Amino acid sequence: MSADDEKRAAGEAAADLVIPGTVVGLGTGSTAAWFVRAVGARGLPIRGVPTSEATAALAAELGIPLVGLDDVSAIDLTVDGADEIGPGLALIKGGGGALLREKLVWEASRRCVVIADESKVVRTLGGFPLPIEVIPFGHTTTLRRIEAGLADCGILCTPRLRLNAGAPVLTDSGNLIYDAPCGAILDPQGVEAALKSITGVVEHGLFLGLTREAIVGAPGGVQRLSPRDLQEI
Repeated sequence: MSADDEKRAAGEAAADLVIPGTVVGLGTGSTAAWFVRAVGARGLPIRGVPTSEATAALAAELGIPLVGLDDVSAIDLTVDGADEIGPGLALIKGGGGALLREKLVWEASRRCVVIADESKVVRTLGGFPLPIEVIPFGHTTTLRRIEAGLADCGILCTPRLRLNAGAPVLTDSGNLIYDAPCGAILDPQGVEAALKSITGVVEHGLFLGLTREAIVGAPGGVQRLSPRDLQEI
């Protein structure tokens, strides 16, 4: 199986979790797109809460009814991808630039399931640069605070402003993203606390304690993993 085959298998397996008549959080990225396509193809009667404008466009094209996060009291199930899945189902997300909206949807959900291809399962978080969303005003000053906060956590790196064709990438909320090549995040909770304390930081891509289920596409078939399964990988 190719990586794309594994993503598709994970996304289609996750679609089997969707119960008709429920509110479903629709993730962002290449793997989550397979889930959205599977839900749309099955004509499941749900209401979807998209985590990005790109996902909203895909869901609308597939005929999935959409609602805003403010229009529901809770989300029954959210399915989304990840850039890294580490021990205990700690995640790095945000490679697609939707980390703020994704986290808002995840935290409003009764159940969250992460889907990925096998390459995303890692022994230690941090090989994938950690996305950090900041407001544009004074962002270079915020960058210096981010560097100092990461250094306090034992991580010496220079986060890079995310660019596309030489221009800064703007999120759907109009913010900038810095990608921090941490190398290894040995204390995710400490890094989370340090980043959340920095004025100018809107959100970061560490998703900790938000899911207890992973569906991973692998050459041998789809695997369902719990935090216990990933304590020793």
